[in-house]
Amino acid sequence: MDETTLQLEPADILLARRRSFISRGIRFFTQSIGEPRSEVSHAGIVVKGGTIEQAEIVEAAGRAKKRHLLPRYGKRSKAEVAFYRPLNLSPEQQRAIVLAAEEYVGREYSYFKILLHLLDWILQGAYFFRRLGGIDDYPICSWVVAKAYAKAGKTFGVAPGAASPDDIWDFVTRHPHRYMMVRELGPLISAKPDQ
Repeated sequence: MDETTLQLEPADILLARRRSFISRGIRFFTQSIGEPRSEVSHAGIVVKGGTIEQAEIVEAAGRAKKRHLLPRYGKRSKAEVAFYRPLNLSPEQQRAIVLAAEEYVGREYSYFKILLHLLDWILQGAYFFRRLGGIDDYPICSWVVAKAYAKAGKTFGVAPGAASPDDIWDFVTRHPHRYMMVRELGPLISAKPDQ
């Protein structure tokens, strides 16, 4: 794919994976019983559109941050990323999603919620422990995406507090009439050879 022509829009969804132990663990423990292996372990939202050099995302990784794509996902990164665009949003819904995502910027990441995902996985995917620990002040990546989309009345087939990156991936890939693949999962290569 020619990355120089890739144009992202606000509310586009970033889905990513790395080869790290943590990423593999997240993919394993968010996979439902009988489901194929999870493809992604991380999610984010585009809040400022443009080329891959201009676009900005909000993601929760250590702390919820607003950042440019290339420093985190560019040529030197070992991450693979995909982007999906909702096809059924009004301009008002798109703005609501972006504003909701930006409200999380600066909040501490909730490692505790990762443990709650694990406990629910032990219960075969029940939304029990995550519901009890639904502390909005400490987000995880998929929480930011699902809660922001909930502000526009959209879900990913599960309660926003229960959504994992795998749930988001499954929903957007199974509903091509609602979500268009803007970029398939793979390395995001910088358009500039010196980056």
